[in-house]
Amino acid sequence: MRYEIVGETMPVLEVTFDAPGEEMYTQSGGMSWMTEGVEMSTNTKGGLMKGIGRMFAGESLFMATYRAQRPSASIAFSSTVAGRILPVDMTNENGLICQKGAFLCAENGVSLDIVLTKKFSSGLFGGEGFILQKLGGRGMAFLEIDGDMVEKELAPGEVLKVDTGNVVAFTPEVAYEVEMVKGLGNIFFGGEGLFLTKLTGPGKVVLQTQNLAEFAGRIARFIPSGK
Repeated sequence: MRYEIVGETMPVLEVTFDAPGEEMYTQSGGMSWMTEGVEMSTNTKGGLMKGIGRMFAGESLFMATYRAQRPSASIAFSSTVAGRILPVDMTNENGLICQKGAFLCAENGVSLDIVLTKKFSSGLFGGEGFILQKLGGRGMAFLEIDGDMVEKELAPGEVLKVDTGNVVAFTPEVAYEVEMVKGLGNIFFGGEGLFLTKLTGPGKVVLQTQNLAEFAGRIARFIPSGK
């Protein structure tokens, strides 16, 4: 299959199938448009337990698979907020750990599983819950980036502390935990919350400049309460 990312503010991924039988899958409702010659099927992809696990990881219980019935059929997947779409060739990656909602779509050879955070405190206070997503297998996967993208290559032992909502993904060798902000003044008046995500190298980290949860909180202040 071939792909093209169109647009900059609200980009869309357009995929063109080269041969019948090629497949792409996404969470339920992730498709924007498609031509004739593409067949859709919906299932839990991997069984009910995997589907339930994906629900806790921020995706839908059911996944939609789109299969080409003829050459040159095409399908499009749009980002949900302003930002970027990141293509990742999983054939060249030894897995990738992603935050909730980062997954957009992938070829059928790419696996989407759940992974538990290694430390209880990370799951309890990290803002991403106890369950993250793990991409593996072979083929192309596509992630949503809220805002602009920043990539960091951490050296062994190098530490990066990030507001949790700004983490998109990291390679499996990166250690992930959450630590409390030090100092009562910082806790009550710093405006950054009680906890930060601590990422320790070696490994690659993908960050996003838009923290969607924080942005939504600011918008909510201007919504009338109806009282």
